[in-house]
Amino acid sequence: MAEPLVAIRDLTVDFDTGKRIVRALHGVDLDVAPGEAVGLVGESGSGKSVTWLAALGLLGRRARLGGSVRLAGRELVGAPVTALEQVRGQQIAMIFQDPSSSLNPVHRIGRQLGEALKLHRGMDGRAAEAEAERLLDRVGIADGRRRLGDYPHELSGGMNQRVMIAMALAGEPDILIADEPTTALDATIQAQILELLGEIRRDSGMAMVLISHDLGIVAENTDRVCVMYGGRVVEDAPIGTIFGAPRHPYTVGLLAALPELTGPRRRLVPIPGVVPEPWNLPPGCSFAPRCPLAGVDCDAGPPPVVGLEAHHRVACLRVDRP
Repeated sequence: MAEPLVAIRDLTVDFDTGKRIVRALHGVDLDVAPGEAVGLVGESGSGKSVTWLAALGLLGRRARLGGSVRLAGRELVGAPVTALEQVRGQQIAMIFQDPSSSLNPVHRIGRQLGEALKLHRGMDGRAAEAEAERLLDRVGIADGRRRLGDYPHELSGGMNQRVMIAMALAGEPDILIADEPTTALDATIQAQILELLGEIRRDSGMAMVLISHDLGIVAENTDRVCVMYGGRVVEDAPIGTIFGAPRHPYTVGLLAALPELTGPRRRLVPIPGVVPEPWNLPPGCSFAPRCPLAGVDCDAGPPPVVGLEAHHRVACLRVDRP
């Protein structure tokens, strides 16, 4: 197999709250191949965003990282800030769910795009302005030259998200991390943004990680899915396997709660309970208190991750081993 573009191994994150040390990630393993689209799903608090914020060194001084994150063979955990700044934007770019909190409200769009182009590609002056206009056109914003003079509040939520995508593309990254990129948008704009991301990925060949709680969005836009719960990856499989033959009870529960647009109507089955707080995890499997298949042995310790069929990994004592 080809070397992964990003290889995450046994990644742990501890937060120092001032009163205690709280572990948010418990040994995450995750690969992303060049050009691959990976979906990262799970309820809020599962560790999806923290995984990639940790990889990029964006968690702040109270976070303590362990394990390894290698980008094209280059170690990022423990790397100096100057090295991480070279990686951010140029090799890995990240867009967030709320563009209004990411764009500076007192600077025009053109200035913010120009800063990204200068930082990542050394462009300035008219060359940067022409490239910024081209990027706006690439993400579907008409009359880009005029829009460069607009402030974020003069644009709609969907247009601001397109600006964020343009800024992410300014550095021509190898991989794009899209963290809930359509949550704040209505359904029509959601579809347009996701179609845009897919088109850009196909044209550029870049890899993409789509972080979402919406399995429907992940099903239509990714090649592989990693399901996270309690700071761990509990199932990792190709998209067809996850939707056709899920093996972890948590994945089964997520799919049972997903409404179907076609076929006979059925009652949705919610997963009982809530995701436990990071400082109050059960002693064994984090999902055991909510799992219909849990037994006494599930409290003995976290279940090991076991490979089943090709490219299918599950962390559960209740699945049949090969």
